[in-house]
Amino acid sequence: MRKADRLFQLIQILRRTSRPVTAAAIAAELEVSRRTVYRDIADLIGQRVPIAGEAGFGYLLDPGFDMPPLMLTPDEIEAVVLGAQWVALHSDALLAHAAQDVVSKIASSIPQALRPFIAEPSVGIKPALRPPAESIDVTLIRTAIRTGRKLAVHYRADSGETTRRLVWPVILGYAETSRMLVAWCQLRQDFRHFRTERILALEVSEEAIGLRPGELRRRWQQWRAEQMSAGGHAAVLPRTKV
Repeated sequence: MRKADRLFQLIQILRRTSRPVTAAAIAAELEVSRRTVYRDIADLIGQRVPIAGEAGFGYLLDPGFDMPPLMLTPDEIEAVVLGAQWVALHSDALLAHAAQDVVSKIASSIPQALRPFIAEPSVGIKPALRPPAESIDVTLIRTAIRTGRKLAVHYRADSGETTRRLVWPVILGYAETSRMLVAWCQLRQDFRHFRTERILALEVSEEAIGLRPGELRRRWQQWRAEQMSAGGHAAVLPRTKV
């Protein structure tokens, strides 16, 4: 790896976290010695990159520091392209178009020498079955999550029983052949998973969830950790419960 590329990647490592990163961790990711990391850190500080810390403690990048947003490496470009390919095949139309727009914006903004990594990437995904057709506007779920609003949901279970629920949406999960709404269900007083193709109707409520930002997600993550611990294995989305 060229030194310029290594310095750029070192900054990226520090940018992705708000906690100190040790020289050992940086060295392991860059596949260099800790002595090289110490020299690179000194070089960056000499170039007025605002890095704080010291050997044995770790290093922090000032959160106000920024670089031109499209200084991308070939690996980063191909990561975006691969992600966009997956989103285009598995998400709703709005997100699929957004993914294509992101790739187009990057292609028009990066140097000419990097554009082949978009036009002819070395990575790709196999064609996949699209998730089952839905009778709802999935964008309403994302709207409710972003605005912290409850959702009124009319849901059909495996058994065919239909129920009406008021739920607190946490996240919209995307699997290979399905989409799943994870939410706190007021009826069941627990977290539940709702397959979106079984949601017959939904409406964004005027009623706010009433928790500070991030609190519902934190509670769900704790609940999920307890579920995985009890089950003895890790699962991103447990079986649907209604």
